[in-house]
Formats: sequence, C-alpha cells, structure tokens
Amino acid sequence: LQLYSIFWPHLTFKTAAALWSFSAITINVCCCPFLTGVPASHALAEEDADRMKNFKNSIFNVTRAGNVLPSSGWNEGGVAFGIMQVVARCNSPKGGKDSEEHITQAAGILIDFINSMNKSWPPALQYKGGIAAYNCGPGAVTSQDMDQNTEGGDYANDVVARAQWYKHHGY
Repeated sequence: LQLYSIFWPHLTFKTAAALWSFSAITINVCCCPFLTGVPASHALAEEDADRMKNFKNSIFNVTRAGNVLPSSGWNEGGVAFGIMQVVARCNSPKGGKDSEEHITQAAGILIDFINSMNKSWPPALQYKGGIAAYNCGPGAVTSQDMDQNTEGGDYANDVVARAQWYKHHGY
C-alpha cells in the first residue's frame, strides 16, 4: 500500500478485491486512478472492455469477459473452469473455456441460484443474492447482506456495477 500512496496519494482502498483489481491494472497498464464503490467497478469494467469485445457475440447469443486464463481454461487452483469459472466439484464444465456452451451452462447455474433465493426478498435482491451464491455458494447467502461471505466482501455489488457499465456501453 505504501508504494501506491507514493505514486497515487489520493487513493483509498475499501476492499481486498479493489486492491487486488487495482494492483492488476497498475501492473498491467498503469491507466486509471483508483476509485471506490460503483465508480471503481465502472473503471474496472472499462479496463476489461477490450477483452470483452472478444466475447460480445457469445454474450449476446447466450446471455464478463474473463481475465486472461491459462490455455487449459482452469483457474490457478484447478477448481474452476472457463471465463465464467464453473466450479468442477459442483458441476461438470461443458464446452471450451470461452464457448457459448460454457456461457450457457454458467448462465443456467446462475439462474438456478437466483431462483433459490428467499422469495420474500424483492426481485433485485434475489438477483443480487443469486450472483453472490454463484461466488460463495447458496448456503452462504442467508440474509440480504449477501456479500458478507463473498470474495472481497463485494462480489455481487461489483458484478452488478460492472454489468451496469457494460449495458450503458452497448452490451
């Protein structure tokens, strides 16, 4: 953090995910000042926009373009596969790492998680809860504070904010 404060004295890191994301951006491109909350998610979505173009047709036909994955398509721990990071212990991954079959499978898993949320919650919270469950499992989403058990404590909020940015930019 001290190195960041030397080069970017105006930066404030609110979450571990934000620090990690900012680290990846600064190491790779040194392009944008760090923000927090929704503006930070929008800046990160903009940073990913060039990679997203590679998947825009598949997304339109089915539904985040993934960060660069190893050629095998598996994450570092070998637990999750493809740009949608389908967890193999829960689902047998289908298709190639960036194929429509893979995206369709992941979208189906997400829909199942959304449908498993508490029906007394407003629809927007059921959607957000499903997104959180995609990250941490449905058993970990037990209240409307659904991000409490997600990676970085802001996974669902970040996904929603990035989705808003992409929608605004033609996705």
